[in-house]
Order: sequence, then structure tokens, then C-alpha cells
Amino acid sequence: MRRSAALWLVFFAAYAATLGLHLGAGARYSNDESHVLMVAQSIVSDGDVDLRDEYAGHAWTKWHGAPLRPSAGLTNGRLVEPPGFGFSLLVAPAYALGGAVAVELFIAALVALGFVLAAALARVLVPEPWATRAALVGGLSPAAVGASTTIGPELAGGTLLAGAALLALRVREWPRVPTALGTAVLIAALPWLALKLVLPAAVVALSLWWWLRRRNLGVAGFTALEVVLTSGVVFITVNDRLFGGLTPYAANGDADPLGHASVLDRVTRVAGVLVDPWSGVLLWAPFGVLAFVAVWLLVRSYRERLSVLVPDQVDVESSALLLVLVCGAIFLVAVVASPSLDGPWYAARDALPALPCGAALCAWGYRRLPRIGNALALVTLVGTVALLVAGRF
Repeated sequence: MRRSAALWLVFFAAYAATLGLHLGAGARYSNDESHVLMVAQSIVSDGDVDLRDEYAGHAWTKWHGAPLRPSAGLTNGRLVEPPGFGFSLLVAPAYALGGAVAVELFIAALVALGFVLAAALARVLVPEPWATRAALVGGLSPAAVGASTTIGPELAGGTLLAGAALLALRVREWPRVPTALGTAVLIAALPWLALKLVLPAAVVALSLWWWLRRRNLGVAGFTALEVVLTSGVVFITVNDRLFGGLTPYAANGDADPLGHASVLDRVTRVAGVLVDPWSGVLLWAPFGVLAFVAVWLLVRSYRERLSVLVPDQVDVESSALLLVLVCGAIFLVAVVASPSLDGPWYAARDALPALPCGAALCAWGYRRLPRIGNALALVTLVGTVALLVAGRF
């Protein structure tokens, strides 16, 4: 517990140091962040998500200098905007306490918790000190630090994903109904934060169901999945009534919330998400190369059937496979479903939810290649220092 608390304090201190950094956006808060804050303002002041009075009263002037325009038209006489209200509802208590700055600090605290959970996930794969070291480097990478106070659902969603994955692995090891229900609640909350989190949430949900089924806990599995499915039905119903469609993006009349890029454009994003100067994960977090080493170790373990010789290897294989599938689902969304990779800094925001689970996965590769891992960690941390210095001065 003391180690986890100390780790959280290190992360939170680093993230709090980014308050006020523009990172190329040209303003303290981007348009996307301002729209989130507008919905939070509406929830706090009116108890609803109708933004007509907020726009009429120029509520954005509290945090955004330039005029903010609605991103959607009226739906059933109300002004509601995509991507929905789930994330704004999450940060509304912090906004009520201290405005936009309090929201940033709240998100920083959530992100710090996500990388503490990453260390716990890594301990399933490797012993200390590799687990904590990998979580530290991942949590202090430029991609994580730069986005740690961004008012968006990406890294907050990564925290919920890491928590759901950790609880699902606890269910696999020692199945209990409360743990299964806790996992289901976290999974059910993910689509409300952002539509892009549906696919990785489904990966964890199916893993949970599979492990409960193999442990002959069908009732617990049914109950957990009922929580997830009920949340999904409510999500669709609420969207239909508020936004006029299956998703919040129906509010702006866009039947395709994923954009209009061609198939070829989406396929070529694979390289962009990995190594593009503005959106490449491996350039913004070189330590992430070790995740591919972990994938290779997983394939080799299955091929050579190491679990037959080392019974505990089954736990490592199952845990690593879950992390690989979660990260793969997130990258699939970033490559195929993201409208674009344009942005003022680190444009591949859709890949950010993979960072906590990816940091845990890197721990396996770190233990296997410690010298290369140390070099990659050094490059990553130097990049973080350069980012902070450039952003401040």
C-alpha cells in the first residue's frame, strides 16, 4: 500500500506540473475541452445537458477566450452535443468545486491511479523491481505526461480499463461474485465515457465471462454480463431520446461518427499511429517497443508450451494475452475508427487509453531485455523533460 501511495504521488506531482502548458494548442483549453466544460457547467448549474442557456450566457468566457460555437443543431428542441455527457458527468463534481483547474487536477489524479494499477497488472507478469519500473517509465512518458491534464476521456478511460482488467484477472485467479460485479460495473461505465472505448471494454467483458464459465460460476457470469448488457440498453435508449440516434454523434446529423477517410487512408494509419512525428506512440513513448517484445515472448511461450514445464506460466500467458487484446482493440479503433490523426500535439489521442495496460505489458519485455529497456527508458524520460521545458518556456 505504501509503495502504491508513493507511486501515485510521483505521478500526480509530475502531472500537476503540466498545469497551464499549451503544448501547441495556442490556448489554455482546446475547443474539445471547452465543449466538455460547457456540458459540466450545464450539469452543475441546471442539472441537465441542454446547452442553450450556456451559449446564450457566453459561459465559455470563464475558461475560453475565443467565441465557442455549438457543434450540433437542436434535437427535439434541445441543444445537446456529441460526444455525449458521460465524461462531463464524471468531472462535474470537480468543476463545481473549483472550475476548470479542479477538473484538470481530478483528471491528473485519475491518470495517476491508472499507472498505479498498471504496476499491479505488471506484477502478475514479472516480479519487482521490473513491474514498478515499467509503470514509472510508462506513466512518465511524454505521451502520458502531456495528456495527463487534458480534459478528455482517453486516459481516464485507460484507468477504468486497467482497473477492469486487474479485477478480471483477480476473478480468474480467485472467482468471487463481488469482484465479478466490480469488473462489470467498470466495463459498463466505459461506453458512457467515450464510444471509442466500447471495443476494449468488450474484450474484458468476454474474458470475464469466459473465466467465470470455466470456473462453473455461471450465475455470477450471468449477473455480471446482465450489468453490462443493461448498461448498454440504457446507453442506447438515452442516446435515442437525447441525441436522436444510437450514439451521441446523431445530434450533428453525422450518421458516420468515424469520419469519411478511405479504407486505404485508414490502413496507412498503422505506420502513423506508431512512428508519425505528431502521432507515433513509439516516438512519444519509445519505451513502448518493449510491448512488442512481450508479444514475442507470449507467442514463444505458447509455441514452446512452457506452461507444461512451468505451471505458473499459465497465469502469465493468460494475463499477457488479455493485455495484448485490450491494447490491440484500442489500436484498432485508433487506426480504423478515428476520424483523423490531426491535432495540435500528439494527434493520436485515441491510442492513449492503451498506455496503462501497455506499460504493464512492457514490464515483461523489460525483464527479458534489461539493458535495452534501460536505454529506452532513458530516452523516454529525456523526452518528457524536453516536453515540459518546451511547453513551459
